Amino acid sequence: FQRKNLTLFFSIGLLTSWGTALLGVRLYWMGNKPPSFSNSDNPAADSDSFLTRTLTFFYLPTKNLWLLLCPDTLSFDWSMDAVPLLKAVSDWRNLHTVAFYAGLLLLAYFSLKGSSNERECNGKTVMNGKQNANGHSCHPEMEYKTLEVKSSFASKEENGLKKHEIQKLQLPSTENIVILSLSLLIVPFVPATNLFFYVGFVIAERVLYVPSMGFCLLVTVGVRALYVKAQKRFLKNLVFCSTAALIVFYGLKTVVRNGDWQNEEMLYRSGIKVNPAKAWGNLGNVLKSQSKISEAESAYRNALYYRSNMADMLYNLGLLLQENSRFSEALHYYKLAIGSRPTLASAYLNTGIILMNQGKTEEARRTFVKCSEIPDENLKDPHAHKSSVTSCLYNLGKLFHEQGHYEEALTVYKEAIQKMPRQFAPQSLYNMMGEAYMRLSRLPEAEHWYVESLRSKSDHIPAHLTYGKLLALTGRKSEAEKYFMKAIQLDPTKGNCYMHYGTFQVD
Repeated sequence: FQRKNLTLFFSIGLLTSWGTALLGVRLYWMGNKPPSFSNSDNPAADSDSFLTRTLTFFYLPTKNLWLLLCPDTLSFDWSMDAVPLLKAVSDWRNLHTVAFYAGLLLLAYFSLKGSSNERECNGKTVMNGKQNANGHSCHPEMEYKTLEVKSSFASKEENGLKKHEIQKLQLPSTENIVILSLSLLIVPFVPATNLFFYVGFVIAERVLYVPSMGFCLLVTVGVRALYVKAQKRFLKNLVFCSTAALIVFYGLKTVVRNGDWQNEEMLYRSGIKVNPAKAWGNLGNVLKSQSKISEAESAYRNALYYRSNMADMLYNLGLLLQENSRFSEALHYYKLAIGSRPTLASAYLNTGIILMNQGKTEEARRTFVKCSEIPDENLKDPHAHKSSVTSCLYNLGKLFHEQGHYEEALTVYKEAIQKMPRQFAPQSLYNMMGEAYMRLSRLPEAEHWYVESLRSKSDHIPAHLTYGKLLALTGRKSEAEKYFMKAIQLDPTKGNCYMHYGTFQVD
């Protein structure tokens, strides 16, 4: 039995080693850095109070166990205030924490103690399978330690008679199964406990997939133990019926939860009672994509009611208002978004565009310049940020261009090209570069950028028109006419193309 326990602990050690190795590979893949996340993703990690962090992090495994035990309330997102922080020892939820860890320790203790008692019992001679040399009773059959089976494949013919060999199939002891269950329950969950590094979530139901196997095994062992120890038929039937009812109710809960996952709208609506700010915000995005504008606006405002400083939600509401020509309201929410997150480049971009369209050129210029000076550090979405900064520089260049400051426009355009991310569509930027060079009568440079614009997007109509104008100016009439005709062919309904072609014909 000592050898069996060595095998058990070796298995647990192997499980732990594999988990550690996978965690190490994950960290290496992330550049040996812990995951970056916003303060709202894990509020406890952002707390300045050591007591708050400690009490909350000790409580969270208790909450996760409750989700396994009674998954009555589930959510796609448990961030923000879905689980309020434990800020004082007097918080009644600390009783849950104490009960959880005390129960866990007692279960591990009695499992190891029971395994030790089993070694003492089975280490002595058993007479008639019931009593050892000291007169103490042992009941291995009550614990289902062995099963006797007739081995048909071991039978053989000898002297015309069949002889059957009896084999004993060894099953793991209850104590060993409990230890294995606890290992499956605890070890895979350890990386999510904030013990080694802070994680980007409060509770994530996905991290319970593997621990749920250990939990189910533990429940099964408990049910078997109750069934075996029940002496009366009534009690055995009660255990059986209770287990069947549990399976039915869990199955019904699964069916109901599957309904929540049918589409995004139903999923986000199901999360409103747990995380209303996040759920209403995501629901607003879905409703907007369905062109339900008034419902989307209402959803965004509901999200802001629960959490008024969400920069993304303020920006989304501002964008919705801007798209519906409610520019003054949109500016108000863009400014609130910038106040909540000063690095939100897309809010600067749209603010500058509205101001430029309203003729407030100086205010628009300051907005675009401020956007271009945002540092590229600690950003939530670096790629989107770079695209917005490039767009800000592009619009700043257009502003200078419209004011006749072509050299300044070119300087800004060049900065935009330097900061431009790979996924940015550059055809308009290249075309405006060509326009600025053409205004400065630097025709070779202008032609180069017109060609680059068409190379990046072969059906870019403005580049066809501006390049056609340059070709006409340099006396290449036949080539110019091809580009004008191509622009008309790309969009026959666009009057601007006919106007430029008509001007070319007059000239």
